Amino acid sequence: MICLWDHFSHPCRNDFSFYLHSFTQLKNLLDACGAALGFWSFGFAFAYGGTNEFTRDPREQIEDSVTTFIGDGHFFLQGFENYSIWLFQFAFAATSATIVAGSLAERSQMRAYLCYSFMLTGFVYPVVVHTFWSVEGFLSAFNPNPFLGIGALDFAGAGVVHITGGMTALIAVMILGPRKGRFTDERTGEVIERPKRMKGHSMSLQVLGTFILWFGWYGFNVGSTYTISSTSSATIASLAGVCTTLAGSAGCVTALCFSTFKTEKITGETTFELVYALNGCLSGLVSITGACGLVEPWAAVVIGFVSGFIYFYSSEMLVKFRLDDAVDAIPVHLFNGLWGMLCIGFFANPSRVEQVYGLEASGLFYYDGASNDGSLLAVQVIGILFILGWVMVLMTPFFLILSYVGWLRADPLEEIVGLDISYHGRSAYNMEWDRYEDGETPAQEQKSHGGDTVGMSGTMGMSGDVVVSLDEEEIDDVWNE
Repeated sequence: MICLWDHFSHPCRNDFSFYLHSFTQLKNLLDACGAALGFWSFGFAFAYGGTNEFTRDPREQIEDSVTTFIGDGHFFLQGFENYSIWLFQFAFAATSATIVAGSLAERSQMRAYLCYSFMLTGFVYPVVVHTFWSVEGFLSAFNPNPFLGIGALDFAGAGVVHITGGMTALIAVMILGPRKGRFTDERTGEVIERPKRMKGHSMSLQVLGTFILWFGWYGFNVGSTYTISSTSSATIASLAGVCTTLAGSAGCVTALCFSTFKTEKITGETTFELVYALNGCLSGLVSITGACGLVEPWAAVVIGFVSGFIYFYSSEMLVKFRLDDAVDAIPVHLFNGLWGMLCIGFFANPSRVEQVYGLEASGLFYYDGASNDGSLLAVQVIGILFILGWVMVLMTPFFLILSYVGWLRADPLEEIVGLDISYHGRSAYNMEWDRYEDGETPAQEQKSHGGDTVGMSGTMGMSGDVVVSLDEEEIDDVWNE
């Protein structure tokens, strides 16, 4: 349940436009619904095949499993009754889909969300899961004969979830194009020298969403131990929780301080930008996801520290290449997911690796002879390349087809008016100020107070001023002005 909260908190964190909040809320709901149907029908079967083993205890691993590329059993959950495992894994699948949703916000059609969420959770993501986490996966550390004797390590999904979702988002953003007015003049279409920064309507919701995400991260990272029935598993779970906390904190402080330093250097004024702190925190959480049960607390601080810089520079890089990510999901999830996979090759403690996987392997910072020959880092790189290649091969033609048939980009006029109005017929916020709900007419009220008669209703503006209007269209005109 904590993991599901984490998924649904994305609309709170994302800094969407005032005119797109109903659309955003429905989009996140459809992400979850499409993911549930896709993962129930095909996704879970492709991910875990016919196995019923879900454990991190190396003593309980299957010895006679056969290495396969994709699962082939439990379609529509037939013959599978461990429903708690399906629900837990569904939360991961839904998260990979909602990463993409944030990047495409404010200019994508509703049908596109349904299509890609089903495709991503029904086929693309499950193959990555099978490769890394199934006992039959060819890169899985749980395979009785792991690749290079180690297999790729990803404790809670830095690569499986975040790189998969982040790479899908990058492909979609490149094909979809930027929001109107982001990099070009809205009227002339000419490229503007300084890209327009489109701020969200509620910092309060962004802060609330970040805290909910952080809380939900404990469900993902700590819950990925699957059990706390033994002292060893309980130790791993508690370590995952501590490292999650420290990395998120380090990422937040680093991104905030560095952005403040850069701003002061350029403008001469000290400004503490809240958005950098929030996304820096999430970057730290993403980067520690794959290593939270494999590294020591001091290493988690270092990993989070580096993630703050990665977020800052990768966000700037997207703007430089004129790629419009509405919520900076690509810097947070893709680039820090890459770092989260690589850092295991540097900081993995051999004793922790043995506890979790029953393997002899260690990061480069631990010198212990044969187990520190760089094999772990090499396997991590191979795992990264597999995810990037797999997602690119499948999702690039998928989004191109959506764009070709006209199912991807919203109509330009709808985008300008706001997708809340065009798709839902109303704004997410009821801004009409009805002063006469008790049945008293405007003339009666004015007469009772000794004032002049006014025959119009009032609407409350964002600044608190009363704006006179006759209908909803005129209210929208006032807002646009």
